[in-house]
Amino acid sequence: MVEGFERPNWDEYFMLQAKLAALRSNCITRHVGAVIVRDHRQLATGYNGTPPGIKNCFEGGCKRCSDRMEGKIKAGESLGKCLCNHAEANAIMHCAILGIEAGVKGATLYSTYVPCLECTKMAITIGIRKFVCLDEYPGTDYDLIKEAGVEIDILDKAKIEKWAAKLITKNE
Repeated sequence: MVEGFERPNWDEYFMLQAKLAALRSNCITRHVGAVIVRDHRQLATGYNGTPPGIKNCFEGGCKRCSDRMEGKIKAGESLGKCLCNHAEANAIMHCAILGIEAGVKGATLYSTYVPCLECTKMAITIGIRKFVCLDEYPGTDYDLIKEAGVEIDILDKAKIEKWAAKLITKNE
């Protein structure tokens, strides 16, 4: 065994993948990434933003997000008017598009935020049994998550930041 050798554990590894996906977000209010994993294999990824073929949020494609940035509405308000798909929903749709049955054997959803109510319902419906997240989200229904028997783990951001920093440092 090599002394001092270390690598991310599985949760840290897949959360880094979710953080990477968040970099693709075109939403102006929040950058979120999500990854669906089963048996230590990444099945799908998603980030939040407008649907394909719709003007990007950062280009003015979503009036609700623009209103939020201008202080006309608060976080969590008027979500029904938002054109942006959530990262978790995009990952779930990715599974559907590719014909991947994510819920078999209980997949895990890695997300940079705890899923909102709508994304939680979708995840429960397809059989996701665990959420691994970095941050809280104001629109989360923890009672629903508990009732569905879905486990939630909140990771230590400092550990993820440590591994992310290693991505940009020179290996010697």
